[in-house]
Amino acid sequence: MRAASLRILLIDDNKHGLVARRTVLEQLGHKVAVAAGGQEGLDQFAAHPFDLVVTDYRMPEVSGQQVIRKIRQQSPQTPIVLLSGYVDSLGLSEQSTGADMVLSKGPTEVQDLLRAIERLSRRRIPVKRAAAAAAGAPSRARKPKAG
Repeated sequence: MRAASLRILLIDDNKHGLVARRTVLEQLGHKVAVAAGGQEGLDQFAAHPFDLVVTDYRMPEVSGQQVIRKIRQQSPQTPIVLLSGYVDSLGLSEQSTGADMVLSKGPTEVQDLLRAIERLSRRRIPVKRAAAAAAGAPSRARKPKAG
């Protein structure tokens, strides 16, 4: 099963990794934006809605941990995948980072990322509905009748 087309933000200071991930995700029909660092990623996230964010952990200036924290403040429902070459050595986990999934960079990285995106896309809130909820717009969901 393949995830529906998503708006994905990739954040990493390694440009080669960004290009490789972007190419694969675009070939699968996703709309992908890339940011070459944490602050650039936060700026893009503030300017545009995304269905999912994939961020590196170790980046100069603004770390992946800071990116996760700030995105959670702005949009708690947005799924976030943390990619790092330091998962084991730093003991990174979903609980310690606040990410929805933590993946190791390496030989199976692309396959692991595709599985993570598929899994997280099943439980996502569509961007338009999430934006409307954040703006205080009334929900179109029907309330159950009392009685």
